Amino acid sequence: MICLRITGTMFYYYFVCQRKLWYFVNNITLEQENENVLLGKLIDESSYGREDKQVLIDETVNVDFIKDWKVLHEVKKSKSIEEASMWQVKYYIYFLRQRGIKIEKGVLDYPKIKQRKEVLLTKQDEKEIEEILHSIEKIVIQEKSPEVIDSKICRACAYYEFCYI
Repeated sequence: MICLRITGTMFYYYFVCQRKLWYFVNNITLEQENENVLLGKLIDESSYGREDKQVLIDETVNVDFIKDWKVLHEVKKSKSIEEASMWQVKYYIYFLRQRGIKIEKGVLDYPKIKQRKEVLLTKQDEKEIEEILHSIEKIVIQEKSPEVIDSKICRACAYYEFCYI
């Protein structure tokens, strides 16, 4: 087993697109100028102004904010890729609990649509996270990127032209 610092972004990308994950870890980053990514950053920066935001832990995971070190929050632009967002939050809870921080739950915040979703971490989730971490490590060490997933989410992806054109 290799020892990687698996970030929340990597965990999120694992669910969105494993090819995107591979690009990200190989420093092929095209998201800085993507308008969807920029809109997400703007929503994150302009929401929850009273909170201490962007809590970096062990120089690995960057949580949007944590209430009383019990409830962590992740701010998202939309629910379009909610499963990936939920697993990202579960990974944050797992990561913090592994370091002795007793996080009770997570919350996905959607300020644009004024909704929230509670996220809990079960023992079964912990087992799945450990399997996913091994899968991420396998993807990271591949010499070639995984195949194109050919999904409707590809059209809004910063890597669309890189994959299809």
